[in-house]
Amino acid sequence: MTALKELPKKSFKTQMLEARELAITASVNRLLSEKGFDAMTVDEVAAEVGIAKASLYKHFNSKEELACAAMVQAMQKAQAFLENLDQQTGADLSQATPNASSSLALNKLMATTRWTLELKLAGQMPTLPSQNSSLRATLMASRPYMDGLMQVSELLGAWIVQAQQDGHLNPALPPIAILYTLFARACDPVVEFLKMSALHSDDEIIEMVMTTCFAGLNARQN
Repeated sequence: MTALKELPKKSFKTQMLEARELAITASVNRLLSEKGFDAMTVDEVAAEVGIAKASLYKHFNSKEELACAAMVQAMQKAQAFLENLDQQTGADLSQATPNASSSLALNKLMATTRWTLELKLAGQMPTLPSQNSSLRATLMASRPYMDGLMQVSELLGAWIVQAQQDGHLNPALPPIAILYTLFARACDPVVEFLKMSALHSDDEIIEMVMTTCFAGLNARQN
């Protein structure tokens, strides 16, 4: 039996550089969640991490690359969450998900949306503008981001189609329209407005947004 070859250990310098990049990305993620891309500045990121602006540029060449790094990290987190969710059974989700339905696919979509809202309320969901050509070009050129986006979209898309077939989502709607509606919960301003009102707890805000997303605004008819 051939012994596995040990991987070379990372040098102290490499470990320090990786730790600094993690600190930078964490700072960018928080600032994007709190202020958004347009208001965030490179100087602000460098100051928060405690390094010179010139040192920051040794890791990332632009503000767009900083945002891309945060989105790659967010996408990797989403991939891990969805992959774990995909392995769960109906019994698992019924115990963990409030207002669980008889549709496994719908429960997975609801669990994903709830998780997204929890991250947003905790200030851990980066917010990016929908119209920014340079940022869009940077994201589209990032293989890790695009691969992650495709994987997340395919998995959610499969659940959407199944939930439509189960009769729990409107079959007249194109699956991509439902997919984008769920993606929009990650940057839903309603969450911030309800939070700022100080009239509701985080759990209550999540339940209200979940209800409008999955049950709509119409009063239910008996």
